[in-house]
Amino acid sequence: MWKEFKDFVMRGNVIDLAVGVIIGGAFGKIVASLVNDILMPLIGLLMGGVNFSSLAWKIGEASINYGMFLQSVVDFLIIATAIFFMVKGINRLQKKPEAAPAEPTTKECPYCFSTIPIKAIRCPNCTSQL
Repeated sequence: MWKEFKDFVMRGNVIDLAVGVIIGGAFGKIVASLVNDILMPLIGLLMGGVNFSSLAWKIGEASINYGMFLQSVVDFLIIATAIFFMVKGINRLQKKPEAAPAEPTTKECPYCFSTIPIKAIRCPNCTSQL
């Protein structure tokens, strides 16, 4: 059982996934900072000085912070767009060129229209000289 677990963990896919999760977490922090510290203040400024992080509805003691939700939506959209373009670029790099079509090995007899080897000089079916 230990050997199976070790083989599973050491397989490339698991290690790639772990690296992806770590990089994704760091990338998420960068995007969150971009949205919270640069984009949302600019959008708020364009909308008349609105501070999105303080937008909320008060219902009794409860507070519905829809401004924070809007910031999270913008975070998600930026991360999703960046990941889309990264995956698209990686897929473009991984595309293998199409193989050239193989040289034909057969041809058609012009007299009886049967399929014969390309190197044949006489048709085995109709015995015509090619």
